[in-house]
Amino acid sequence: MTAENARLAAELRELRARTGLSLAALSERTPYSKSSWERYLNGKSLPPRQAVQELCGLANEPHGRLLALWEIAESGWSGRAALPALDPAAEDPPPQPRNPSRPAATGRTRGRRGRFMVALVSVYAVIVGGVALVFFLLSDRETPADEPLTDSAPYSLGPQCHGATCEGRDPMRLICGIGPDTLTTYRTATGAHVELRYSEKCGATWARVWGARIGDLVEVTAAGPTRDVRIKDTADAETYVYTQMTAAHPGGTVRACFRPTSADGERECVEARVG
Repeated sequence: MTAENARLAAELRELRARTGLSLAALSERTPYSKSSWERYLNGKSLPPRQAVQELCGLANEPHGRLLALWEIAESGWSGRAALPALDPAAEDPPPQPRNPSRPAATGRTRGRRGRFMVALVSVYAVIVGGVALVFFLLSDRETPADEPLTDSAPYSLGPQCHGATCEGRDPMRLICGIGPDTLTTYRTATGAHVELRYSEKCGATWARVWGARIGDLVEVTAAGPTRDVRIKDTADAETYVYTQMTAAHPGGTVRACFRPTSADGERECVEARVG
């Protein structure tokens, strides 16, 4: 099992837990058997792309991020991202005339060296492309132009802040959004879903929302400042968006409030305890 497939399986297990469905119930609601779901959720085999979409639909999860993660896992599982093999039977370039003023170098040596350099360039391209795609997955939205460059973490997948140092910062770009706890999920009167998330390794919490309408606002408050996010456009409404982080600690209370854009809509709030 590749690391990418293990990551995908962990995400799928989280979605399954959110649905509250047993393996048998999953098999009844999808075209895949109970034993198939057992293999998919435990990383024993790579699920079909459609299975990922089916589970996202049952969990009311926008499927874009999980499908992008599936693409990475499928690339490693199928071997398409593997090191390109050197072909020893490839034809070498014709040998060049010897120059008496320098040691002779055969065409075979240059041919092998050339193929080796091509292989290195190919591997480098695969690595760079993979890193770029990983950071695309970790960033649900584009970073605002005025965001400090120190929030980026191009070379590390470990958390980049903790507690007060996470205050007002992006949970995805600070690598706090990998494997967080879901404190609670709440469905509003308008059909939007508000979820409170907490990262123990970062000591911070945030809220995310999906199924909302343009103009809707979500706020999150722990022991410090209130952080919020507004649904700005159609792109926001079609995926999920999240607030900036606010520091939190075990035993503390986190509160999220949803403010619909409609004039007659009422403010709805939900609370959860960390840990």
